Amino acid sequence: MREYKMTGEISLNINTKEPRWDQGTFIGRAKHFFTVTDPRNILLSNAQLENARKIIHDYRQGIIAPELTEDELWRAKYVYDSAFHPDTGEKMILIGRMSAQVPMNMTITGCMMTFYKTTPAVVFWQWINQSFNAIVNYTNRSGDAPITVGQLGTAYVSATTGAVATALGLNSLTKHVTPLIGRFVPFAAVAAANCINIPLMRQRELKHGIPITDENGNRLGESTKAAQQAIVQVVISRILMAAPGMAIPPFIMNTLERKAFLKRFPWMSAPIQVGLVGVCLVFATPLCCALFPQKSSMSVNRLEHDIQAKVRKTSPGVEYVYFNKGL
Repeated sequence: MREYKMTGEISLNINTKEPRWDQGTFIGRAKHFFTVTDPRNILLSNAQLENARKIIHDYRQGIIAPELTEDELWRAKYVYDSAFHPDTGEKMILIGRMSAQVPMNMTITGCMMTFYKTTPAVVFWQWINQSFNAIVNYTNRSGDAPITVGQLGTAYVSATTGAVATALGLNSLTKHVTPLIGRFVPFAAVAAANCINIPLMRQRELKHGIPITDENGNRLGESTKAAQQAIVQVVISRILMAAPGMAIPPFIMNTLERKAFLKRFPWMSAPIQVGLVGVCLVFATPLCCALFPQKSSMSVNRLEHDIQAKVRKTSPGVEYVYFNKGL
């Protein structure tokens, strides 16, 4: 595609580094994340992704094709954001992208909730789930600092062990209660694992901090306090994201399994459960991602003392700092 200098069709003042909708409101963030988590983006070819990256990079340099519309520019921005890390600019692992969350999670969660009665099944599906979570947490980490293989391995093993131990422990406690209660064991295990997996996967951020900027994007340093806030917000979002898909289907499945249809076709249990989880996740994923702004903020007064001093010395007028909380 030939390149042209901007001729007036689209304003060059569009900030393609920020979402299209107002991120100061929940509705604006929800619209943003419905676009970010759109599962159709995982079907895009490398050529389409590279074209989107070229459009965005060219636009930021003031270069644009005359036929490009504003809607097409925003579409390119969201295609670009769906595949490339916001801090490093690297292309993200396919199944770690937010657009893969719904199809991957509905399959894994549906199977966890269908095959939860035997120890081998619990171990296998919790292992699969934590393997997926480890990839997602690594892919969507905040900041541009690399994580070592050792840190990655420690987080993965710890989270998997924690999830399996929680699931097996709760399973043993629920043998004498109603089947409905037993169906909630996978959710408890997932919640516990998120509390382990995410902090461990992002432990480097907790030790060394994440980049903080002023409202104009000028880097002011790295803060561990900002990292703590970011990780707490992500843990809360992830647990609530899993809740509808793991809390609503058990009631429906408990009723359906008493009906003649599933007694006659028991193999249909897994597909139905996966479908129910999928319906919940289509809405829960973007809505829970939208609970907290992606570009989080923190008062300078809440930063570490040395970072406070540095910010006040180099940028005396700054009252709040901003950072990417990760996903």
